[in-house]
Amino acid sequence: MPKNLVIVESPAKAKTIERFLGKDYQVESSFGHIADLPSKELGVDVENDFKPKYTVDKEKKALVKKLKDLAKKADTIWLASDEDREGEAISWHLAEELGLEKSRTKRIVFNSITKSAIQKAIENPREINYNLVNAQQARRVLDRLVGYELSPVLWKKIKPGLSAGRVQSVAVRLIVEREREIEVFKPEASFRIKAEFKTINGNVFSAKLNKTFTTKEAAEAFLKQNIGCNFSVGNLDKKPAKKSPAAPFTTSTLQQEASRKLYFSVGRTMQVAQRLYEAGLITYMRTDSVNLSNEALNAAKDAIIQNYGESYSKVRNFTGKSKGAQEAHEAVRPTDMKLQSPQIERDQAKLYELIWKRTLASQMSDAELERTTVKIKASSHKEEFTANGEVIKFDGFLKVYLEGTDEEDKTEEQEGMLPAMSVGEVLQNNFITATERFSRPPYRYTEASLVKKLEELGIGRPSTYAPTISTIQNRGYAEKGTVEGKERNYVQLVLESDKLVEKNLSEMVGSDKGKLVPTDIGMIVNDFLVNHFTTILDYNFTAKVEENFDEIASGDEDWQKMMKDFYKDFHPKVLDVEENAERASGERVLGTDPKSGRQVAVRLGRFGPMVQIGTVDEEEKPLFASLLPEQSITTITFEEAMELFQLPRKLGEYAGEAVEASVGRFGPYVRFGKKFISLAPGESAFDVDMDRAIELIKEKEKADAPIANYEGKEVTKGKGRFGPFIKWDGMFININKKYDFDNLSQADIIELIEAKKIKEAEKLIQEWPTEKIRIEKARWGRHNIIKGRLKVELSKDVDATKISLEEAQALLEKKAPKKKTKAKAKK
Repeated sequence: MPKNLVIVESPAKAKTIERFLGKDYQVESSFGHIADLPSKELGVDVENDFKPKYTVDKEKKALVKKLKDLAKKADTIWLASDEDREGEAISWHLAEELGLEKSRTKRIVFNSITKSAIQKAIENPREINYNLVNAQQARRVLDRLVGYELSPVLWKKIKPGLSAGRVQSVAVRLIVEREREIEVFKPEASFRIKAEFKTINGNVFSAKLNKTFTTKEAAEAFLKQNIGCNFSVGNLDKKPAKKSPAAPFTTSTLQQEASRKLYFSVGRTMQVAQRLYEAGLITYMRTDSVNLSNEALNAAKDAIIQNYGESYSKVRNFTGKSKGAQEAHEAVRPTDMKLQSPQIERDQAKLYELIWKRTLASQMSDAELERTTVKIKASSHKEEFTANGEVIKFDGFLKVYLEGTDEEDKTEEQEGMLPAMSVGEVLQNNFITATERFSRPPYRYTEASLVKKLEELGIGRPSTYAPTISTIQNRGYAEKGTVEGKERNYVQLVLESDKLVEKNLSEMVGSDKGKLVPTDIGMIVNDFLVNHFTTILDYNFTAKVEENFDEIASGDEDWQKMMKDFYKDFHPKVLDVEENAERASGERVLGTDPKSGRQVAVRLGRFGPMVQIGTVDEEEKPLFASLLPEQSITTITFEEAMELFQLPRKLGEYAGEAVEASVGRFGPYVRFGKKFISLAPGESAFDVDMDRAIELIKEKEKADAPIANYEGKEVTKGKGRFGPFIKWDGMFININKKYDFDNLSQADIIELIEAKKIKEAEKLIQEWPTEKIRIEKARWGRHNIIKGRLKVELSKDVDATKISLEEAQALLEKKAPKKKTKAKAKK
């Protein structure tokens, strides 16, 4: 038995560390927290100094027993969880639940999984930092109190199954308020003037007028002033300029830049970064710090000089703006600056390259520029045109990396290099345009820009951004928009060869594709919480709470006192709202039904947003119609609402089956018997006729017809959410670009099916055909027990090969939804 037991959070991390430690060390994983607050009760004793009730989950009990047995046999136990507050709490739980003796227990931390970092940590152990533990406890307890007390109020006053949270609800508020700014925004038109000139040497360049005109008439009048006008260079100014690199990555800037450049979601960025960290390729990825160690500074300097030369190197020490940079003490960087392109999985390689370039660029010289401004004067009026140019004299850090920008931060692109000119030089005017442009509403948040805003406001910390953004989407409070934009017409006036021409043009505006758009339920929940729990939803309060956590972490505040100060006002408010507040449904009265004279209103119902004709107080029952996916309670019109009562539209009969058009979860469709056929993009369930429906039905029948037969079973093909596929014996087989989907040969089909059979066989761990139960490999080294649509995920520490049929059945039975029994009527 090894003398030393090292406990880390993840098995991937354990495998990497094992490579650096000798035979006297055994490395085991706790698989995250081994203890936490119970999931089905508050778990906080509010009458006894807010003492948390930590429990070990049933799935973790075997693991805890194993770790406890190993700890008894070891001379020294090394608690090596992450160096942030969450990691400190994991080490504390391990010490408590395993009953570790203080004399045999050592806490070690490291911000990278490299041999030198691990050895340095072993040489410099410390005790558990209880200030960090208390800061984590404070966050966990406060968030539990808010979530567990507010959520039942939402169930009672709005709809069952809703949730509230200290950070998530503030994030939703930001998204809702931005949407309302967009809704009330009224675009204002103005005309921007741009001209193209040619020098005496024949070089062409563009210039613009540094003023706009509010009306077409004013713009037209200005253009007319330029008829027969002569132009010349009035002034020419050249100035040197510099551009400096951005700081190395923190968690939030990594999330933002991976979104801009790699189109990763915040959650995906953190998953990929976690795997890079566990593989020993980058430093700890949850950090507020922009600092680099001396070791990293020297390594970056060597890499820059070796690759680009000494003139490109400039050692820089960055200082962070975050008040609570308490997590790790270094920025996110590669552990080995010499390693530029490790052989790793594609997503990891892309993120690693981004981190490597950003780190290297941060230690490189400024880019040296020359900015030129040319003023062009006219003979017939006093207005001047301006041309700007920028020339890179020395590229510096730009040779490697330039930080991306969000849409709202983008300005008009800098012009390139201007041709050589001299003051007084006569210029030829090719044309002048006056283009109608509209002021823009605020941009909807992307995941990246929401992270940026939360950080600016001091809300949340690196570890909270990804789960917060995932939660608000999973709860249905916000969703990623799918609208490409709408067409908008605009006018352009062109003066060319002293002739004025008007052009009518169009552009696409208002795209929300990939942006966070609040749902009706998100708006209703937000309004209810803002109206009744002003403090909790206040941005300053939420930021102040983060400061309190930082003070607890530094030992300057008592966490239980903080809880008392918060709860004495919060709890009575919850009770008051639960008792006295009115129900919230977001109801809007739209008008009166012309046929019945009854009220028409739109509101949130049990199954989502709906239109209602009539009220519950009337003798005649109300009529209901669900809103379409793209419609909203806040914007739907009376006419659009009344149209919904036409669905489903009966179109006729075909081949003895009824045909109708309607709208479902995935958009408009035609139903033919038991078949549901999606309409093409842009087609409406209100407009489709019987001829078009028959056309779609025939296309569907043709697509569903067998294309081959293999081993006595039909092969069909189709296109789904994940692209083209063939279906054989109940298996769906995706078709990659290697194959011509429209012209699959028998050999292609056999190859695809056989490859899928091998893949399925390799995935299968155990099977009980009679009971229709199997155990398969899943992602991230886990396994699933599957029976029909029922699936149970096993924890990583369970040996799937040793699960018996009885154990599998018991786990499936536990997961299966309980059948509701009707209550017997009282006699």
